[in-house]
Amino acid sequence: MATEIAFCSRPLPLAEAQALVLIGRRDRLAALQPADLAALLPADAAGLLPGMLEAVTAGDDGGAASSFLPATDGGAPKRFVVGVLPEACSRHNSRARPHAVAGLLSKHTPPGANISVVLACDEAELAFATGCAAARAWAVYSRKSGPSKDRKVHLSFLPGDRPLDDAELSRIAHAAAGIRLAARLVEMPTADLHTDAFIDEIRHVAADTGATMTILRDDVVQRAGLGGLWAVGKAAVRPPALVILTHSPEGAQKTVAWVGKGIVYDTGGLSLKGKSDMPGMKRDMGGAAAVLGAFAAAVHTGFPDTLHAVLCLAENAIGPDALRPDDIITLYSGKTVEVSNTDAEGRLVLADGIAWTLRNLVPDALVDMATLTGAALISTGKRHAAIVSNCESMEAACVEAGRQSGDLVHPLPYCPEMFRGEFKSDVADLKNSVKDRMNAQSSCAAQFIAEHLGDFTGPWLHVDMAGPVEADNRATGYGVALLLTLFEGGALPAA
Repeated sequence: MATEIAFCSRPLPLAEAQALVLIGRRDRLAALQPADLAALLPADAAGLLPGMLEAVTAGDDGGAASSFLPATDGGAPKRFVVGVLPEACSRHNSRARPHAVAGLLSKHTPPGANISVVLACDEAELAFATGCAAARAWAVYSRKSGPSKDRKVHLSFLPGDRPLDDAELSRIAHAAAGIRLAARLVEMPTADLHTDAFIDEIRHVAADTGATMTILRDDVVQRAGLGGLWAVGKAAVRPPALVILTHSPEGAQKTVAWVGKGIVYDTGGLSLKGKSDMPGMKRDMGGAAAVLGAFAAAVHTGFPDTLHAVLCLAENAIGPDALRPDDIITLYSGKTVEVSNTDAEGRLVLADGIAWTLRNLVPDALVDMATLTGAALISTGKRHAAIVSNCESMEAACVEAGRQSGDLVHPLPYCPEMFRGEFKSDVADLKNSVKDRMNAQSSCAAQFIAEHLGDFTGPWLHVDMAGPVEADNRATGYGVALLLTLFEGGALPAA
């Protein structure tokens, strides 16, 4: 079933839909005004709400109750669903309860061609995170056979303090489109989203946004000195690429660069993953997908400064030309790397990506985003990305942006002097994998990337989104809302 989302300034009443889904905290729903209910429900159904609220037991994931209402025209009965958000909300969560919003909508949205979803936020400032959560509730990609019915969800907001203005609603709609673009790409199998197809997707975004597109491809990657990207991707049928989108508005004062890891499939290379670890590695391009979705949304919402999206695309395949353990490669930074684990490939392509970006694009701020380490799930779990930054204000701003956007993050230690030694090599500048896997693996992986920052002293942020890239085995479009919020209006945390 394909779901289209239409963001509406006014709720679609149940009279014009097959079902109405009303989501909010219990107190907020109980406080809805008679005029609000009259705009949603038939007069004889408005009195159902108190009883339905009483029937819901909302645990940590919330809860829902449902009623069938007879159609006035004698047609099929209509559904009225009330989703109650959990009360529990710790300081490391978003007050919008985004994961409960997405879960309730995913599980309790009834079938039908036209569905009205009304998000009764406590406050207007929570609408962005709530709307972004709703955008990831309905899966975007499917190859199931058989007949499929399209569904249109008319999504609207009823904040408790004030209505949303047109600009706020437009920002949410563009963010949702970026989230669903990223989620669709992450869901696609590599037979459909190989490096060639990914480049075609980037072309569509370039055409849609008016951005300039630059492609380094085939042996140009090798000749350009991108030794990490070339080594990781050279064994694949379709070669690796570095693809750059650039938005340069008139009057731009700053330059921001977002670098995304785009490993379209990760077999582990010759350090081959096992049969239980390899399935799901189509998602190893989640960082690049998020950067692409965020770039499109940022441009559409009027990003005021120069913005670069740098996407490092490769398939970590095996074959006669595959990168070997013990090989020594030279990265774009000029540093040599002894390969001790071909399954630690993401840091090689990202190290090339950031070094190329710093030398050729000279950004004032730099973010890299990646599904980099399985250890990040152990450090920060499945809902929070792990972040590392050389800039305390950037780190703090990212934590707050996570709460505001619903794309939650939690910082890991930034302590280069304690982690550099993990990559010591007798024959090269670095190894690509740690010698002690019990010493903050995710911070160490970030430090490997940081070793290629050169003399850059601006704010750098590393986002390891290996956990929240998916939930319940479906892609989330994680990272789009985070980047939009962190750099809203071109804001740049001070170094």
